[in-house]
Amino acid sequence: MITDERVRDYIRSLESDQGELLERIAGEARKKNIPIIKKETGALLKTLVAARQPGAILEVGTAVGYSALLMAQVMPAGCRITTIEKYRPHIEAARANFKEAAMEERITLLEGDAQELLGELSGPYDFIFMDAAKGQYIRWLPRILELLSPGAVLFSDNVLQDGTIVQSRYGVERRDRTIHSRMREYLYALKHTRGLETAVVPMGDGAAISVLKEGTL
Repeated sequence: MITDERVRDYIRSLESDQGELLERIAGEARKKNIPIIKKETGALLKTLVAARQPGAILEVGTAVGYSALLMAQVMPAGCRITTIEKYRPHIEAARANFKEAAMEERITLLEGDAQELLGELSGPYDFIFMDAAKGQYIRWLPRILELLSPGAVLFSDNVLQDGTIVQSRYGVERRDRTIHSRMREYLYALKHTRGLETAVVPMGDGAAISVLKEGTL
């Protein structure tokens, strides 16, 4: 979402190698047009996990497991990740990647629709990463808030929709209008829900970082 590509490229150039496995996963994902977190946004995600030191992480949207493995690099020893995915080819790839990374015992992949699975989870989670169907964020938010522990971080990716979020509803393609409206509603909710402190960061495709203040909601 950074408009100056020189700045974006410079920030990316500062990033260190993520290790042979993650670099390979990222390369294969790009070749197959599988969306994974952008490099600079991934660095922010890792930094926040490292700072929060969560005991339990929930990820909504596994894809091929890249972001879960990024978080696993910096999560504390006792932390576990629960991640949700419904697309079968992604599930198979993610399971293979978790196995290769020797993270099968620390990352639990739940297969199925997020709306249903979220209702079955007990939580609480100290860190939740939202990176699934963007038009569903607002639908999932009430349950997500219930699953957050006091002081927890909610990281929502892709919230600026390639910059189209600033346009009028009628300025985007007809097929994208529902997602556009729902994402605007979601961002408003994050900024106006009592007990949440939220910053929207114009990095990558836009990230919203929310913290659940203790003694609220």
